[in-house]
Amino acid sequence: MKKVNLLLVEDNFINQKLILLQVKNLGYVVDIANNGKEAVEKFSNKNYDIILMDLMMPIMDGLEATRTIRNIEKNINIHTPIIGLTANTYDSDRERCLASGMDEYMPKPFDLDEFLNLLKVLKVK
Repeated sequence: MKKVNLLLVEDNFINQKLILLQVKNLGYVVDIANNGKEAVEKFSNKNYDIILMDLMMPIMDGLEATRTIRNIEKNINIHTPIIGLTANTYDSDRERCLASGMDEYMPKPFDLDEFLNLLKVLKVK
């Protein structure tokens, strides 16, 4: 079975630990970025199968980080699924996520079953 490389972009330490515990039980290899700028740097140096991207972070938010990653991908001809994470569940937040280039969106708190369903929809193994 292929190892899944996941980039978790989240500035809240408690949220990082809660999500990390759940996805590590799936056997995923997880890297953590504390803000969008770190996410772009990590993405530039490693291939990920999936990115979980918080929206509201210091230094660079998730929307800007996603747009930057999508611009990088244009030059290397790949597409990494990005799922936005936010405590806000308004339709406008989902629209903003998708408009920035995210593939999907999940409300917080992180729900493992919902995440697994999104992975099926996005065809991430």
